[in-house]
Amino acid sequence: MSPRDLVRPALLRTARTTGLLYLGIALTGLGGHLLIRPQLFDADSPATTLTQLTGNETLARIGIALELGIVVTQALAGLWFYRLFRSVDTFAAGSLVAFSFVNAIAILISAALLATSLDVALDTSLAPGGDAAATAQLLYVASDQLWLAGEIFFGLWLIPMGRLVHLSAWMPRPLGWVLIVGGAAYVLAPFLTYLTDTQLAASLLALPATIGEFWMIGYLLVRGVSAEAGSRTKIDLRPPVS
Repeated sequence: MSPRDLVRPALLRTARTTGLLYLGIALTGLGGHLLIRPQLFDADSPATTLTQLTGNETLARIGIALELGIVVTQALAGLWFYRLFRSVDTFAAGSLVAFSFVNAIAILISAALLATSLDVALDTSLAPGGDAAATAQLLYVASDQLWLAGEIFFGLWLIPMGRLVHLSAWMPRPLGWVLIVGGAAYVLAPFLTYLTDTQLAASLLALPATIGEFWMIGYLLVRGVSAEAGSRTKIDLRPPVS
């Protein structure tokens, strides 16, 4: 068996681990941001937000834990993407992991804001001026703004991901284009939201990115990499220098 014959099994393991970590981002994000947060945060009523936090402490703590789960899976997914694609293009793979870390830091700060909001709701003496409802509401609003601004870097990590799909030829080329277009749309979405004060355009722009992400997750988990991946991986067959 030649050294090249050993590459594909290693790539498959790396690809599927990467897919599992990417799936972890999706599940923690859907669970925390899209399912739990709306049950706690009422954008129109600080009093309702306070009541929902104090009445659903366990749910709020699960939401914070899921937010931290995004941080962990995002950081690890970035590293495993680098491990998967570093032989294809070191600069693009390094850019992907760097952008993923910045996005993870934004979500980490968001998790801290959510935890502080819950602390204020449970102990009103922590609130400036004693207005726990307004303070808890403000912290949730700040968390939402971090998510929106962080979309820039979440979009930026999709662009080199799509580029690596093209360069490697390990995955369908249309997937690469969808990731690049989706990443660019994610980068553009916060600018449109702040300039037009509307979420509609941002929601529409998120569609290609969502398609690309779930396509990538599914491909990594089911196929991993193409059958020709091993022969296209750069391998240094020279003996090590003593």
